[in-house]
Amino acid sequence: MRLAILSRNPFLYSTKRLHETAVSMGHTAQVLDTLTLAAQMRRRLPQANRFPFDAIIPRIGTSITKVGVRVVRQLEQAGLPTSATANSIAKSRNKLISHILMQKAGLPTPQTIVVRQPAQMAAAIDAVGLPLIVKLSEGTQGRGVLLAHTWQAAMALGQRLGQFGNPLLVQRFVAEAQGRDIRIVVVGGRSVAAMERTAAPGEYRANLHLGGTAVSYQPDAALTEIAVRAAEMHQLGCCGVDIIFSHEGPLLLEVNSSPGLEGIEMASGVDVAAAIISYLEERLAAYPSS
Repeated sequence: MRLAILSRNPFLYSTKRLHETAVSMGHTAQVLDTLTLAAQMRRRLPQANRFPFDAIIPRIGTSITKVGVRVVRQLEQAGLPTSATANSIAKSRNKLISHILMQKAGLPTPQTIVVRQPAQMAAAIDAVGLPLIVKLSEGTQGRGVLLAHTWQAAMALGQRLGQFGNPLLVQRFVAEAQGRDIRIVVVGGRSVAAMERTAAPGEYRANLHLGGTAVSYQPDAALTEIAVRAAEMHQLGCCGVDIIFSHEGPLLLEVNSSPGLEGIEMASGVDVAAAIISYLEERLAAYPSS
């Protein structure tokens, strides 16, 4: 298999691991800068016989989601299987769309109110109660997620974030989670690795890049089913699913189409990169154009 890894930085842990693992499994692999590829595509749409790869792994950063989705879509149209399709990346990156998908599937999520204009903020605060979380409709790794303890702070966040022109999600703050969550990586419809993350002192988000710590975790059948169904609803072959525990039971927080590999591999001891490469091998073998 000739593999293209779409990434802006070939030295990132996840990018390097995917490249090294693909080579160790007998494949050829190359890291392509997503923005450079986008510029090339504006000049000429790649055809399968002109693009010297058999499959792609998109590692699309949040800041270039729109461009990255466009690149992945064009490569799909050229006949290349991918570990995450353009549509699935777009759905997981938009918190509003993601929330609607999970809600329609009956998956458990924190109480959430969609605010489309600042005038709706007061009613949302009343419905959810304080403290609460205000989220931008787009963003990952804890970005665009803010905690408000008072009415005044929540109203100010609504006004400030509303200036971006996108809907906001006002969500119940699950204090009983105590800064703890579970990240489950789903590949090919099964849970391949999981970790329990704990937020740094004074921080309510457990993301590792914000100073959180992680240990290996063994999810039970119920948690595994929630994670797998969340991946299926977003049509993601590979993703990270974040779950917290509340008084009502487990609640889904987010589905990440480009989960970082360093934290999960270090904590769990699982070779997640190999699982992703194996998934692409299966995809390529079953692909109509192969």
